[in-house]
Amino acid sequence: MYISTVEDLQAFCERARAFPAVAVDTEFLRERTYHPRLCLVQVATPEECVAIDPLVIDDLSALANLMGDANVVKVFHACTQDLEVLLHALGVLPTPVFDTQVAAAFLGERLQISYNGLVHAFCGVTLAKTESLTDWSRRPLSAKQLDYALDDVRYLIVAYHAMVERLSERGRMSWVLDEMAPITNCEHYIVEPREMYKRVKRITSCTRRQLAVARELAAWREERAERSNIPRKWVMSDEVLLALVKRSPRDAADFCSIRGTEQLSEADVKGALAAIARGRKCPADHLPEVGHARKAPSSDLESVSDLMYALIRLISERSDVATAMIASRDDLVDYVDHPERSRLREGWRFELVGSQLDDLLSGNMGLTVKDRRVELL
Repeated sequence: MYISTVEDLQAFCERARAFPAVAVDTEFLRERTYHPRLCLVQVATPEECVAIDPLVIDDLSALANLMGDANVVKVFHACTQDLEVLLHALGVLPTPVFDTQVAAAFLGERLQISYNGLVHAFCGVTLAKTESLTDWSRRPLSAKQLDYALDDVRYLIVAYHAMVERLSERGRMSWVLDEMAPITNCEHYIVEPREMYKRVKRITSCTRRQLAVARELAAWREERAERSNIPRKWVMSDEVLLALVKRSPRDAADFCSIRGTEQLSEADVKGALAAIARGRKCPADHLPEVGHARKAPSSDLESVSDLMYALIRLISERSDVATAMIASRDDLVDYVDHPERSRLREGWRFELVGSQLDDLLSGNMGLTVKDRRVELL
């Protein structure tokens, strides 16, 4: 069903709110804009699948109410971008949320299983990829395009019910919800312009004073991009930004001698120079700290973490929780160096592996090889 009127949207959302869960997916474009442009919203209940057209419906409040309904779980696959898009378009962050990609990692699948992989694993269906490069902003959409889009939720709601049953049997629903908590927090999607310098490529090569300049210039770039609704790289690339930070020009002629600034208007150059000047004048006690790349562990600690990782893989195999979901090698080094701040000391991770890691590190447990497999001693 293709929904292109407010009345049909309201009627569908009212029907959907009668179910405890609905599957949701979005189609959007973000290559040419600062904010992603929502082009289509697919929603499925156990009884129907619909494609909602936000480009022709001028009032999406019914959809916003459904997304914010605390009594209806919104099921997504790899939900982070979908949540960001819907938050911007509707002004509401969907809640509560269930991410099937996260959940699959607790049921024997790899950490970042694709949607096609999920549908094959839990529904026994192989999906086509014929419309994966569709420009979803062009109208009209063909029946083939709509059918392809609806496949993204048609099987998702089926997979959800199968996954919930298996997670409940294993007592792992709370594990999944704990893991999803950070990405269902509104603060996760709020862009703080004065923090954007931390994302600039090779920013760790800067001094503290240069970081202060980068903080101001990156914030100016962010605000300029949002104001014009264009990608930040269209205003200024990271490479150019870093060159300006290190050169710290004081006038327009010096500024414009940097390649890649040609597209900036006179007002842009003036604004960027003002940002650079603010960074130069930043008081010493307000300078950002220099970020450092993680130091390589000592050979002894590396050997210990290798042994710990072998244990994690063994636990992963026995528990059907993806190894990468449980811990990275950096997590294991932190567990040894800074146990008080390790995430392996908290929640489901500690329940699953914490006591065994402690036993291994204290010498109360060992590993051996039997029949070409790692086993506990």
